[in-house]
Amino acid sequence: MGGSAPRRDHHLPAETTSFVDRRGELTQGRELLARARLVTLTGPGGVGKTRLAARIAARVRRAFPDGVRYVHLSGLHDPALVPLAVADALGLHDRSAQPPLDALVEQVRDRRLLLVVDNCEHLAHACARLAAALLHGSEGVRILATSRHRLGLTEEHLLEVRPLPVPDPDGDLSAAEGYPALRLFSDRAAAVVPGFRLTPANRASVARLCHRLDGLPLAIELAAVRMRVLDVDQLLDRLDDRYRFLTTGSPAAQPRHQTLRAAVAWSHDLCTVPEQTVWARLSVLPGSFDLETAEAVCADGTAPENSRPPVGAPPAEGAPCPVGARAAGGAACPDGGLAPESTRPLGGVVPAPEGGGRLVALRRAALPDRLTDESAAHAGSAAAPTGTPAPPLRLRTEDVLEAVAGLVDKSVLCREPGPGGMRYRLLDTLRQYGLEQLRRCAGQEEAARRRQRDWMARRAEECERGWFGPGQPETVARLRADRDNLRAALDYSLSAPGEALAGLRLAGTLWFHWHACGASREGVYWLDRALSAAPGPTRERARGLWVAGLLAAATRDFPRGRRHAGDALALARALGDDAEAAHAEYVIGVIRLFGDDLPGALRHFETTVARGPVPGQHLSLVGLDQVELACALGYLGEAERAVEVCERALRLCERHGEQWVRSYVLRILALAHTVRGDWPRAERHAREALRLKLAVHDVIGIALTLDLLASIATARGDHEHAAVLLGGADRVWADIDTGRWGSHTLNSSRRDSEERAGRALGREAFERAHRRGGTLGLAELAGHELQEPGRPHPTEPATATAQPHDDGTVRLTRRETEVAQLVAEGLANQQIADRLVIARRTAEGHVERILGKLGFSNRSQIAAWVTAQRCPAPTRTHPPEGIT
Repeated sequence: MGGSAPRRDHHLPAETTSFVDRRGELTQGRELLARARLVTLTGPGGVGKTRLAARIAARVRRAFPDGVRYVHLSGLHDPALVPLAVADALGLHDRSAQPPLDALVEQVRDRRLLLVVDNCEHLAHACARLAAALLHGSEGVRILATSRHRLGLTEEHLLEVRPLPVPDPDGDLSAAEGYPALRLFSDRAAAVVPGFRLTPANRASVARLCHRLDGLPLAIELAAVRMRVLDVDQLLDRLDDRYRFLTTGSPAAQPRHQTLRAAVAWSHDLCTVPEQTVWARLSVLPGSFDLETAEAVCADGTAPENSRPPVGAPPAEGAPCPVGARAAGGAACPDGGLAPESTRPLGGVVPAPEGGGRLVALRRAALPDRLTDESAAHAGSAAAPTGTPAPPLRLRTEDVLEAVAGLVDKSVLCREPGPGGMRYRLLDTLRQYGLEQLRRCAGQEEAARRRQRDWMARRAEECERGWFGPGQPETVARLRADRDNLRAALDYSLSAPGEALAGLRLAGTLWFHWHACGASREGVYWLDRALSAAPGPTRERARGLWVAGLLAAATRDFPRGRRHAGDALALARALGDDAEAAHAEYVIGVIRLFGDDLPGALRHFETTVARGPVPGQHLSLVGLDQVELACALGYLGEAERAVEVCERALRLCERHGEQWVRSYVLRILALAHTVRGDWPRAERHAREALRLKLAVHDVIGIALTLDLLASIATARGDHEHAAVLLGGADRVWADIDTGRWGSHTLNSSRRDSEERAGRALGREAFERAHRRGGTLGLAELAGHELQEPGRPHPTEPATATAQPHDDGTVRLTRRETEVAQLVAEGLANQQIADRLVIARRTAEGHVERILGKLGFSNRSQIAAWVTAQRCPAPTRTHPPEGIT
């Protein structure tokens, strides 16, 4: 089990432990997918449905030209988010005004792909609607689902995943190695006891143990990890004791459910009390998490060492209740230990004059203790055995670290690599058990969820504070990894009494995530809920309104966007909040620009840029004010003024090492140079913009920049290259909005490029090159464009720009390689010197030597060369083959 949890990217999960033979089910699954478009693997928890689905998908992936995508739903609890989770897995960035499910169907209508949807049981109705819509609205999409229950569609074909076969412990065991259950136990036991293997002496005991566990893989894995301290016979004896204790509680439970519950509860009993407490508190985290998150959610507030009451005494008021225990007399223990209120100012902002700063406090409302019906139903069925020592009443940060290490060692927590280092995850079955334990003491679940929400809010504030800076790719990756936990924090805030304002604050703080990282659909969902739940005239509402307006504008819902932005501006002015008023004004101007009101947008942004930044305004939006002004100037033909504005914005970005806004500045700078007819400069700036957009995975920005590069290639006479770029751009736009938001400006530019390239090449040659571009993936397409940073157009002399040396002849030193990578991140020489702790002159010398070795003349060429090394040219793939 340790390491068997799937990684949460959207391709098939990597296997980190051996896969026990299920040859028959693999064959059945492939055959079913060959003749059915919806196949559901059903079976009890812990039987191995997820691993089997991943194996089946891996076997058939070549039959799907548009790929296999994996959607894990265990961390999702809101049915409305299911289509958004699938769109995210498919890399779609729809910004149309259609309902999410309709937009999803439209975007995959002509694709041939396999969608693996894991853990459907708690969202069965939403998954059934999803499957029905995809099956009826497309011809090439097939679905492989896992669920404890069928989805109930007539098109559904079922494959029951049964427990592993186990031999009769008292029968002939000479061929014991041929039984998958015994082989699984032997394999996992050997991982903790090197050299362990099945022998004539232990075969009967192992067979009896596996038989006792009903052949359930998860239960077998949990038992095998105890081989560190027990032999097989001891394992069997102790498991029998625990099984008898558990099964007296609920005679109505299914036998296999009792078996798995016995194995999980036994593992729980063998944990230390801090490990049990951490297990329970971590159960409020539906996604993977890092150690900092575990410490924030699980550790109690600091208390003097001598403040702990004696063992057996009832806890003092405000002390946390030990998991699975109650106060003397049966009364529920109140919870305490909440972190102090945050008083951090909003970050990444224009500093306020001294004494004029605005502090943001995280509001915490006291909530009534509550014991859910679900926890009551479980009461008595898994009580801790008598004789368990009393747990400590408080957990310190160092206790959490030690407990996490112990839970990893016991295979309760899975480890997986993630942004910033190692992350951890509770398998769904173990998380549900932990949640039951947490609910046994009134107030504990509420306190853990509030701590989790407060930590996510602090992390979101830190990310916003640092967004206008050099760490944007890391911020994007971290927020994507924390997505399920952010959803849980938002859902708690918008569901628990008195917490709606905190939910609105969190949804508004994440504006940059919704807008810049391709999550606008989900942002609209959470902001709609939050604005409805917190209607009061607050600063949080002003923020939420302009963010909702910006996201509505991105979906071309201009009336709604204009209404929200206008309401935000009025409210911010009424509150005397100049920063939020400036943010709302940005949205109003963007709507004019998106709506092709170029003169109106020009007047608007001339006014806001001339006014200058206001205290508290986020620097990203200060920079974007200048970007939009330059954009309007460029499209209106005022190239010289546009270049001047862009250069001022670039200086702002470079001072902070910022990449996202800088990528837009470079794109508009390229646009301005096209107006001036300076095609080499235009191409150079556009390529640098593309590189930065790829680094932060700004898909919309990539699409816009590919359109611009196609236009530049057309103007330079490189028509075949333009056709390839148009094919790639059209493919990227298909994941966003095939109509390019209905923008006259964008569509007319694209039509002009196609007409000119088509006339020059002939329709057949154009279509061939266009199709070639459409087959390239995002990284392949960007790598294809960035591999030749100095390629001259066909009518220019070959010496017009410097060509890079062949990779085989370039030998950078280790330090030069580090410097080249930092140049590619957009760092200036002083920033490189600071990062590497060297003198600025030394950094300058390294850059000069790199330019000389590579035969380049500027830093943009170094950056493009580094990106090309990371994105090798696509290799030839095998032709698609059938499923059977």
